[in-house]
Amino acid sequence: MFIGHLALGLAAKRAVPRVSLALLLGAAQLADILWPVFLALGLEQVRIDPGNTALTPLDFVSYPYSHSLVLLVFWGVALAVVSRPFARGRHVFAVVSALVVSHWVLDVITHRPDMPLYPGSPKFGLGLWNSIPATIAIEVPMFVAGLWIYTSVTHPRDRIGKWAFGSLIVTVLLIYVANIFSPPPPSVKALTIVAMIGGALFTVWSWWADSHRDVA
Repeated sequence: MFIGHLALGLAAKRAVPRVSLALLLGAAQLADILWPVFLALGLEQVRIDPGNTALTPLDFVSYPYSHSLVLLVFWGVALAVVSRPFARGRHVFAVVSALVVSHWVLDVITHRPDMPLYPGSPKFGLGLWNSIPATIAIEVPMFVAGLWIYTSVTHPRDRIGKWAFGSLIVTVLLIYVANIFSPPPPSVKALTIVAMIGGALFTVWSWWADSHRDVA
């Protein structure tokens, strides 16, 4: 799941309106931000396997440190603690931690059985990605709902707040479509590099857009 994770980050703005969207989206996507780092370090493995599921050509051979439930609980608490000086409020700790852990829940729904509870555990997955129409039917309404909640909580302060956010959403949707219909990546190395650059760019972009929007 991709835009489904982002949907929860967008919607979380209502619960913690003073927290930057960059942190909320980063929390929801933390597993996928950590994943290319662990790939580069050789701690996790992925294989390019066209047809692995209808939606993705990737075979997630092993990713216990970025995607297991137990480690995501740890990463969620760690991110909530680290972000406390920059994101204060009654519910921030709980929301940030929950967003990180929510990644496992949504991935279990979409992935085939490759999601571990902890390193070395049995793996789980309901396989929604085996059907592109079903995946789209679930993820797109989620994203629309999250976007509606975010835009009902914030409004642009200036043109940057309007156009930077709008272009961010358009880019997200273009990436979503490309992930479905584009050919497989040429190599794991290329996949890793693009994932790292994309994660960093997306974090900065979402912070920039959100910083030019006011809470309604």
